[in-house]
Amino acid sequence: MHRRLIAPGALAAASVLLAIPASAAGYSPGAPGIGDPYYPAYGNGGYDVSHYDLRLTYQPATDELAGTATILAKTTQDLSSFDLDFLLDVQEVRVNGATAAFAASGEHELVVTPKQLLAKGSSVTVVVRYSGVPSTKSAYGFSTWHRTPDGAVAADEPESAWWWFPSNDHPLDKATYDVSVAVPDGTQAISNGTLQSTSSRLGWTRYTWRQNKPQATYLATLALGKFDITTSTSEGGVPVVNAYSRDLGDGDGAARASVERTGEVVDWLSGYFGPYPFGSAGGYVPNTTTTYALETQTRVFYSPRQFANGSNTSVVVHELAHQWYGDSVSLKSWKDIWLNEGFARYAQWLWSEHEGEGTAQQLADYTYASHPADDAFWTVRPGDPGAENQFDAAVYDRGALAVQALRNEIGDDAFFAVLKGWPQKYAYGNASVADFREYAEQVSGKRLGALFDTWLFQPTKPAVSAVSAGTLTAPAQPKSWKKIAATNSLHGG
Repeated sequence: MHRRLIAPGALAAASVLLAIPASAAGYSPGAPGIGDPYYPAYGNGGYDVSHYDLRLTYQPATDELAGTATILAKTTQDLSSFDLDFLLDVQEVRVNGATAAFAASGEHELVVTPKQLLAKGSSVTVVVRYSGVPSTKSAYGFSTWHRTPDGAVAADEPESAWWWFPSNDHPLDKATYDVSVAVPDGTQAISNGTLQSTSSRLGWTRYTWRQNKPQATYLATLALGKFDITTSTSEGGVPVVNAYSRDLGDGDGAARASVERTGEVVDWLSGYFGPYPFGSAGGYVPNTTTTYALETQTRVFYSPRQFANGSNTSVVVHELAHQWYGDSVSLKSWKDIWLNEGFARYAQWLWSEHEGEGTAQQLADYTYASHPADDAFWTVRPGDPGAENQFDAAVYDRGALAVQALRNEIGDDAFFAVLKGWPQKYAYGNASVADFREYAEQVSGKRLGALFDTWLFQPTKPAVSAVSAGTLTAPAQPKSWKKIAATNSLHGG
C-alpha cells in the first residue's frame, strides 16, 4: 500500500490558469483537488461523474496500453475548464462531441478546456483517447502499476486509476463502469463486476466487464495475464469469480484453499452486515511481488505473499468485509479510514470466534495487553491518523478495539443492529466517523462522545475498563492471533 501526503502547495502547480473572455464572466476553472485534507491534489472540483466507459487494448510483451475513455458527468458549477487525474499520453479530448484543448499539469493533472463554456447542472460527455506504457510513468516518486511475468495489475490505495484511465480520483465521486479490454489470444483481462461478453478476432480476445453499482476509483482494478478462472455460486445466490495466475508455483494450493471459500464467507458476513451489496463476488491472485491485499470492489486483489505460510481465510474475511464497510459505504475523506479498517479487522475477530480460535473479546484483551502504555501504538489516533499513519497497525488493531469497546458499551442487541443497519443506511454512498457516531447514538439511545474520543482521538492508552466487559487479565494467546497479526503486517487495505 502507498501512503501519500501531498503538500497543499502542490495545488498551485496542479492547474493551468487559462484566459477567459469577458463573455465568460462567472465561469471559472474547476478546482484541481476535491478538498481532501490528507491529499489536497486528489480528485477534482466542478463536476460529478456518473459512468466510465473504458475501451482498452493491452500488449503484455511491451506493457503498451491504448484506449478510449468515455466519461459521463454533470457539472456542479459554471465551468470554463476542468481537471482529470491521469498520467498516460493523451492524443485527443472531446467534450460534448467537439474537440477540446488539453494540457498536462503538475504531477498527475490533465487540464481540459472545452470550446463551449459548461453551465452548472449540464450533462457532459468527455472522450479521452490515450496510450502509453504505464510501467514507465510515476507521480510523486512512485508507481502503482505492477508488472507481472505475463502482464500487469492495477490495484493500489489510495490511488491507482492514474496509470490506466482518466478520472475524478477520490471516493467522494463514485460511478458505474464498463471496462472492455482486448488482449492477445491466450491472455485474459479481469476487472470488477460481472463478465458481459468475450469475443475473439484477428488474434485478439476482448473481455467486457460491468460494474453496475457505484464504485470509487481506487477500487477499480485491472488484471492482465494468464489465469485459471473458477466460477461458482454461493448458497445465498451470489455469483463468485476467482482467478489464479498459472505460474504461482508452490503457493497455488494455499491461495485456492483460502480464496475458494469466498462464497461461504460472503454468506456468513451477510448474517452480520445484511444482504451482500453487489451482483458478484470473488478475488484474484496474480504473480506479483507485492505483499498486500486490497478490497477492489467485487474482485479482491490478493498478493501471493498473503498465502506464503499456508491458507489464510482471515484475509479473505477482511477484504470481503470491506465490500460493505469501505466499498458500498465509502469514506468521505481519507481521514475516515477507521470506518474501513477497524470494522474489517473486527470481522476477522468475529471469524476467529466462528472458527473456535478465540472470541472477539479474547482477541481484544490480548491486543490491549500486548501494547504497554508507552508503546507508540497508542499515539496513533484511528479517527484521524494523518496520511503518514493511514495504514498503521493501530488503525486496524486499535480501530478494532474501538469496535469492541462500542459493543461492550451499548450491548449486543444494539451493537449488532448498528453493524447491520449502517451499511444499509449509507449503501452506495459516503459517510464519515462523525456520521457513524451519530448513527450509533440513534440506535443505542446512548451518548457516545466520550467513548469515541477515548478510542479514536486520544494519543494515550485507554483505561482497562474501556475495552473489557469484565476484569482484564493477562489472557492466553488465542490460536488465531499469530495468523491475524501476520495478516496485518502484510495487509494494506
